[in-house]
Amino acid sequence: MEKQKLSRYSAIPPKQRLPSWLQRPIGNASQLEAVQAVVKQQRLHTICEEGRCPNRAECYAAGTATFLLGGPICTRSCAFCQVEKGSAPKPVDLKEAERVAEAVEVLQLKYVVLTAVARDDLDDHGAGLFTNTITAIRRRMPEIAIEVLTPDFWGGHKDFNESLKRQRQRLQQVLDAKPVCFNHNLETVYRLQGEVRRGATWERSLGLLATSAELAPDIPTKSGLMLGLGETNDEVIAALQALRRVNCARVTIGQYLRPSLAHIPVERYCSLEEYKELEIIAKDLGFSQVRSGPLVRSSYHAA
Repeated sequence: MEKQKLSRYSAIPPKQRLPSWLQRPIGNASQLEAVQAVVKQQRLHTICEEGRCPNRAECYAAGTATFLLGGPICTRSCAFCQVEKGSAPKPVDLKEAERVAEAVEVLQLKYVVLTAVARDDLDDHGAGLFTNTITAIRRRMPEIAIEVLTPDFWGGHKDFNESLKRQRQRLQQVLDAKPVCFNHNLETVYRLQGEVRRGATWERSLGLLATSAELAPDIPTKSGLMLGLGETNDEVIAALQALRRVNCARVTIGQYLRPSLAHIPVERYCSLEEYKELEIIAKDLGFSQVRSGPLVRSSYHAA
């Protein structure tokens, strides 16, 4: 039997034990089971489950869920993410949007976040996944609030200006569907982007947020940062300042938790005091909404 190939991270031991403030109980088991049953019945994916989010029971109980569009396989290979990677994902499921809409209606959700794996294999890089699903949900529940958390929609042409033009068109398509918030995560500080976010760049992400604020100033923009990857406090503040310069209105700050030995290791677990300090700094910089805490994720308390 062929010996299994190990990740280059596998031999690196955890830096320290998980602090008590990160050891969260599973929560309301019946609420978890109810949502999971509907998701399974509709053959859907949620980032809550695929990403093993520690807050999923709390969010489900509050009437919020984050659906993962485009299937379970991502064409990017970010070093922090639990979602499965692959260069040849399955063809787009043409009935996915209706199944998501039916699940939203059955669960009587109040606030929905739509995210998607990166689909660099598609001509529109997945923009249609968002617009089709928003349309399907609103057909059933016209008053529901829908937030989008998108990839960068970059690529498809060797010429930079043409790629920029296509990214803008894809973004415009999503914004025309009128989500209540446009979210795209910066994830980490400038120095660590290449290691943490393979296939994405700091400049493209900031550019996407800036363009969203320009094209649809009435739709607030949002981004998220993970801590514990080796960044310094000054670098985090610089990232927050960069987000404000492109008119990003909302931000989430949370602890990176290593999904497996195949993923980039945690350098340290940040203290509760650090999160509080960063929350104060972010508010002073002018963010209208700040969520900062060890278990905060992109969609945490999104409503």
